[in-house]
Amino acid sequence: MIREIKTEDDAQVAQVIRSVLEEMGVPKVGTAYEDKALDMMTATYAKSKSAYFVIEAEGKIIGGAGIAPLENFDGNICELQKMYFLPEARGKGIGAKMMEVCLQNAKSHGFEKCYLETLPYMTDATKLYAKFGFENLDGPLGNTGHYSCNVWMLKTL
Repeated sequence: MIREIKTEDDAQVAQVIRSVLEEMGVPKVGTAYEDKALDMMTATYAKSKSAYFVIEAEGKIIGGAGIAPLENFDGNICELQKMYFLPEARGKGIGAKMMEVCLQNAKSHGFEKCYLETLPYMTDATKLYAKFGFENLDGPLGNTGHYSCNVWMLKTL
């Protein structure tokens, strides 16, 4: 079940994200791993034009993703953020459903484009993004602080 995050989900969501990043061998600096927001996701996404969604299965959070205005950017672009799934959530079409929810949320907030950053070895994620119409960029937009992420993608909504 996909739903908006609640305060009581914060610890589980932080655990999911850090667990997936460790599994993927992602650097702990210059990525979401070190974001202070990980430990207070509900508060982080309580801001205007922002939302974070979780996937709950049998009372356990198994994944999530969010939408927020792109930081340090002057324009009507949002960022798809912190989209991570535990192994038991993968390969079941849940990522596509989550993507639909996030992109619909972005459209409802009036964003014109959606941006994301990832890493080249996150191939399943990159394939999903391309399937949804995200195209590679030559460099980053805004300044997210995730300097270790070197794949940048953009989609017109």
